[in-house]
Amino acid sequence: MGTTEENLREEIKSLRQEMAKVQDEIAAYRLAQKVLIEVTTGCSSRPGGIIKAALQKTLDVCADVTATEKGSLFLLDPASKKIVDAILTRTEVSPEQRTKLIGSVLDKGLAGWVSRNREIGLITDTEEDDRWLTLPNQPYIVRSALGVPIINNQNLLGIITLLHSQPNHFTDRMAESMEATAEQIGLVLENARLYGQLDTYSKALDHELEKGRQIQIDFLPYDIPKLDDWEIVACFHPAKQVAGDFYDAFTLGNDQIGLVIADVCDKGVGAALFMALFRSLIRIFSSEEDKLQATTTSINLAHEKALQAVRLTNDYVAQNHWQMSMFATLFFGVLDPKTGLLSYVNGGHEPLFIINQDGIKQTLNSTGPAVGMMPNMKFEIKEVQLEPGEILIGYTDGVTEAKCPEGKLFTDKRLKEMVEKPANSASELIGRIKNKLFDYMEDAAQFDDITMLAVRRN
Repeated sequence: MGTTEENLREEIKSLRQEMAKVQDEIAAYRLAQKVLIEVTTGCSSRPGGIIKAALQKTLDVCADVTATEKGSLFLLDPASKKIVDAILTRTEVSPEQRTKLIGSVLDKGLAGWVSRNREIGLITDTEEDDRWLTLPNQPYIVRSALGVPIINNQNLLGIITLLHSQPNHFTDRMAESMEATAEQIGLVLENARLYGQLDTYSKALDHELEKGRQIQIDFLPYDIPKLDDWEIVACFHPAKQVAGDFYDAFTLGNDQIGLVIADVCDKGVGAALFMALFRSLIRIFSSEEDKLQATTTSINLAHEKALQAVRLTNDYVAQNHWQMSMFATLFFGVLDPKTGLLSYVNGGHEPLFIINQDGIKQTLNSTGPAVGMMPNMKFEIKEVQLEPGEILIGYTDGVTEAKCPEGKLFTDKRLKEMVEKPANSASELIGRIKNKLFDYMEDAAQFDDITMLAVRRN
């Protein structure tokens, strides 16, 4: 009987030990969960200071679950092992402390031991453990301490030091729980560090793109020519910070007016750079009309010379930048404000409409290919007459190909319905189309630049 009771006691003891192990594993798992949830929540709510938020949350959670009185967390540079950031439980490090700590190497005391050995350091009584270093004029008593290395991919990312004024406060079970969560904490800190680097890079990139956006805006006409009996209105909504669409309205010799609307293939920075190139070439070549030779006598001579800018731009881009495979659909018209005569080249662009009170009077279709695809292409020049009350309107395919939340296109049909309704001004027409278009898009993403240009003879 005695032997049976003894065996039963041993089995119960063994079972209790197993249960204690399971409880430790559950406690460690719950601690890891809490750290992950708390740190992730803190980081996402303050993306600008994501690393610091992760540090503070990590330290506070560890202090809570171990009933720590004071604690610190040092973030280390894995390569140099120097401190790059430091934080205290619920209290920011003072500027003086931060200046003293940043750039130093942890080589003494418990933190130095943990740094060298890369394992948890448990001190049950600081008076009996030479790993503890008592600093001169230390403002608080420390009798037990726990140091935890934060490691990810064999890189030492940080060290947590937890302190208490009573000996034997930190137990082996606490140390095991902290060790079980160290890997999760390291993963979070590594992700926070990488996210912080990404955030810094993203902000720098946004700053550069913002400068690019401002430069591009400067390429658009700052002052559209103001003419007696004429109204010129434009609308420009880039899909990104920089765009491939552009429009222009500028004065040529003999008080003629150059009108341009264009769409460079592709989007983003590359398209924006070529937009600037196309715009500059059209302006430069069209202003050198005295150096150009007319090829026909059926077109207004000054207009024909200016419109040779399309051919010259095409050849320049095709010959000098062929390897980039960049081109633009482009409409360039030259208007005589006195007579209403408009001579134009439509290089593969969307058709423009001349509108009167009865609807679409005339459609200005392509007179040549897209500009910049191949050298020595022919671009036919055509003429139309704008009568009083008529409106010329041009647009890019970002208008007709805009999508609603369900993914359906705005379409040419809807645009024609808008332009066929009578309008008392170019501003009214552009405003009507823009309102209808953005109502149709609602909160759907804008995939392409939206540009319109309208000219009305009053």
